[in-house]
Amino acid sequence: MGKNKKVLLITPPYHSGVVEAAGTWLNLGYVYIAGSLRNAGYDVEICDSMSYFHSYDDIQKKIESSKPDVVAATAITATLNDCLKVCALAKQIDGRIVTVLGNVHPTFMWQEILRDQCGAVDFIVRGEGEITFPELLDCYFAQGDLRKVEGIAYCLDGGVVSTPSRSHIRNLDSLEGAWDLIDWPIYTYRPTPGSVLAIVNSSRGCNQFCSFCSQRLFWDGKWRAKSPEKFVAELEHIHTRYGVNAAMIADETPTLDRERWERILDLLIEKSMGIELFMETRVKDIVRDQDILWRYRKAGIVHIYVGVESTDTETLERYAKDVSIEESRQAIDLINKEDIISETSFVLGMPYETKKSMADTLELAKYYGPDMAFFLAITPWPYATIYKELEPHIVTKDYSKYNLIEPVVKPENLTIDELRDELNKATRLFYMDKFSKLKGMTSFKREYMISVMKLLMEHSYIASQMKAVEASMPEEIRNFLKDHAESFSPIP
Repeated sequence: MGKNKKVLLITPPYHSGVVEAAGTWLNLGYVYIAGSLRNAGYDVEICDSMSYFHSYDDIQKKIESSKPDVVAATAITATLNDCLKVCALAKQIDGRIVTVLGNVHPTFMWQEILRDQCGAVDFIVRGEGEITFPELLDCYFAQGDLRKVEGIAYCLDGGVVSTPSRSHIRNLDSLEGAWDLIDWPIYTYRPTPGSVLAIVNSSRGCNQFCSFCSQRLFWDGKWRAKSPEKFVAELEHIHTRYGVNAAMIADETPTLDRERWERILDLLIEKSMGIELFMETRVKDIVRDQDILWRYRKAGIVHIYVGVESTDTETLERYAKDVSIEESRQAIDLINKEDIISETSFVLGMPYETKKSMADTLELAKYYGPDMAFFLAITPWPYATIYKELEPHIVTKDYSKYNLIEPVVKPENLTIDELRDELNKATRLFYMDKFSKLKGMTSFKREYMISVMKLLMEHSYIASQMKAVEASMPEEIRNFLKDHAESFSPIP
């Protein structure tokens, strides 16, 4: 159906100093969207303007040279404004270009977007796009009845409409990734110089109830998984074909089904591909798996993020985090014992937050003992459960600031500037404590943390804080760091 029709998938040129600190990350969603569009007969191209740090002039030249029939962009809340600019630019270049938005924010905020941006955005794909997007384009180009396409929203007769939601894709093994469309040389993980970095997933969905998050809402509280064989075969394919030697498992909870997860670990150990794997999972699953964590490490998992979010029981209840303070401490201890990099985050800035409560969080963060910790500003996505509680305290509706770094909620007893200063101070003091303990780390962790310090100083939103950490170190530690770091390749 899509014969002779070209689709250009563009990532917005948004940057906040967060994801780009650790490396250059491909857009996994586009890999599968492109695969589905291509199977439907469309000519597909991916333009990763975020990773290339494109200007809008660059994007304009790309659209003009590519001459697409369709331009699509993917928007989380923080990137929405840039996605809208991309769509408007496409329309300026050629009004016949069909513009489409997808991902989490448009799925929930389609009414607001279409009400304000009907001239720039033709369609919104709500929910998963692999089936919906090709079906939408087939129907549109055939001048069919759009009301029969499930999971879309669009302008109609001066108003906005949406069709019934589409059910989630049951068989994730059926999805084919267009890995050959990825410009692999630009994707790398900075702590591992020379690496080729992929993002992969083994499952989709989340059955947790975190009140500040969007994942449960987007997936309707459901969780589906690829077969272990399909997941590992896909990883082996991109390793063998494209030289991928580092990969982030992007699942919210890859370990939810222990039997399935053990099979994945066994296959990874059997294949012995030498890929460094990074992942996120639940505190409870780490505690549950303490008897098999050695297999995590043997399978190539070198970095695990667990969401602690708070050290205060009342706040954990407000966040609807089904985890205790002691479980969090235990999970991080277990990860550390296997010589796996442990990472967590603390979400601060609730209306009742004070300087003392934030100082207490810092001290407990040190007590937990993760290798890496980030102190983030509570960010109320406009569709999240916690939004109504926080709305009276929100100081800006500029979505580009909804990035977990810039405070958008004002505590009752702090100014926004004071909150920002306290977040920065917590970061600085945490890493001062962490890097004072370099000598006691294993060689693997010591080398990793030295690389991390360099990249945080050179590429991240906390660069100034990290430079202050270095400046405040005792001379003995500074000299040790300098001498030890000379044996490593510089971070690009």
